[in-house]
Amino acid sequence: MDDLPIITPPGQIPGSPGTRRASPLLERIEASFGDLRKSERAVADFVLAQPNEVLSISIAELAYRVGVSQPTVARFVNALGFTGFKDFKLRLAQSLASGVPYVHRDVGPDDSLEEVAPKVFNRTIGALMSVRNQLDAVRLGRAVEIITRAGRMEFYGVGNSGIVAADAQHKFFRFGIPAVAYSDPHIQGMAATLLEEGDVVVAISASGRTPEVIRSCELAREVGAEVIAITASGSPLARIASVVLAADVPEDPDLYAPMTSRIAHLAIIDVLSVSVALASGPELIKRLERTKQTLRDKRIRGYEG
Repeated sequence: MDDLPIITPPGQIPGSPGTRRASPLLERIEASFGDLRKSERAVADFVLAQPNEVLSISIAELAYRVGVSQPTVARFVNALGFTGFKDFKLRLAQSLASGVPYVHRDVGPDDSLEEVAPKVFNRTIGALMSVRNQLDAVRLGRAVEIITRAGRMEFYGVGNSGIVAADAQHKFFRFGIPAVAYSDPHIQGMAATLLEEGDVVVAISASGRTPEVIRSCELAREVGAEVIAITASGSPLARIASVVLAADVPEDPDLYAPMTSRIAHLAIIDVLSVSVALASGPELIKRLERTKQTLRDKRIRGYEG
């Protein structure tokens, strides 16, 4: 591990050699870059280049330094999901203070097997720490509130996200809430039109830009259902969701690495399911214990070989 150099990814906070750390909010800005207007991208560029400087200046000063209007800065922070510039600066300060170190390199074609495992694990660990630091407790609480009173839950995802949706359904059906996972975009669209007010869709997408998933969620909102999105902040999917649990995970650019976003999404589902269980009280605990007992009954007893 000691021979792995510290690599500075895009958006990393400037610092002294060997102590550089990546900010979850700066990664979030990078992930949203493609969805911003041209003038808003200029603000993003300034924030990414001089995040500490932004903490000490007003919205008027930032607009002047970037060469844009104050409403443009306001639109930039709103696009990221913040209520205003003051809220944005507070979260930026917290993010800079809780950045996580990057000590990995991408897997290369000339790497030995001894090098592959540390690199893959380090990337995954870094992604999980980043998502942990950016997970918003207020939004998590709102998502738990929606789920605990839901009449029905549906999980939408395609490709790798479809696998995460299936895992989520496996967890939540045990809570006594009718739950189903759909990975086929056509079925998602049809199912969304049959939802009712009080139902909830949990949409999972690494990019938040899959047209079919977005359209299905729009249909769900049109009939009064809530949408919880586990996706990149600032993405089209995030913009139509009732609640966003952001997972801004830069994917490994090389061809060999697995999608670390999948691991991050699974972890968020785990956090959500545990939080719902705690909020549901002792009756749910009894139900979960009964389901666990059925699994114990299906195991071979006394097998030691």
